[in-house]
Amino acid sequence: MTLLTALTEGVLTLTLNRPEKRNALDSALIEALHQALDRADLDAAVRVVVVRGAGRDFCAGADLEELLDSALRTMEDNERAALRLGRLFVRMRELPKPVVALVQGRALAGGAGLATGCDLVLACETAQFGYPEIQRGFVPAMVMTMLRRLVGERRAFDLVATGRLLTAEEALEHGLVSRVIPETVFESAAAAVIAGLAYSSASALALTKRLLYELDGQSFSEGIALGARVNALARAHPEFRTAISAFLKK
Repeated sequence: MTLLTALTEGVLTLTLNRPEKRNALDSALIEALHQALDRADLDAAVRVVVVRGAGRDFCAGADLEELLDSALRTMEDNERAALRLGRLFVRMRELPKPVVALVQGRALAGGAGLATGCDLVLACETAQFGYPEIQRGFVPAMVMTMLRRLVGERRAFDLVATGRLLTAEEALEHGLVSRVIPETVFESAAAAVIAGLAYSSASALALTKRLLYELDGQSFSEGIALGARVNALARAHPEFRTAISAFLKK
């Protein structure tokens, strides 16, 4: 199977399972990820989604053999396939549950996009990130929207025009990752972060995620108004009263 799934204590772990190809994204793996996110959306037992890679690397980007074959397809077919990958990034943002990337080894091109498309990116100190598409005569088109928003125009152009690799610490400085964790404690530290999310209020997390991304393009006053609406929604949820009451009883 190109994607392994496991649900434990509210955490649905999706493991890209093509280690011999450095977990490169082909159409079958992309479809499997779509199906897994659909399951996560519908299954109330899923509170957090984790994405990681089997073997030494997170994901090397697009499968180059499949990419080469695409040169023989029509522009319409290729645009449809590209949109399917792009829709995966949108789907992760639309999912009302946190999506966490655990990055060990290399996250390159579309693999870097898959990682940074998650809500939280926990990187091992030995991880590397990069967008080397241009070195292969290709364009980092499907990741550009996320990259530009995360790092700004100047840094985004530097990364995509040169294809240079970033260390985990450099990726943290650029805003591509949330935290860098020492290799010796990566699994335990990441598990603690994920468990904290899994035991948090699901409704509060969903509203927080929704508000965060809906603030894109909003003016300051529009953002405040949107925040007020989300605030009111949160107060109306039963979890709010339960959590506040439990805190006051301590």
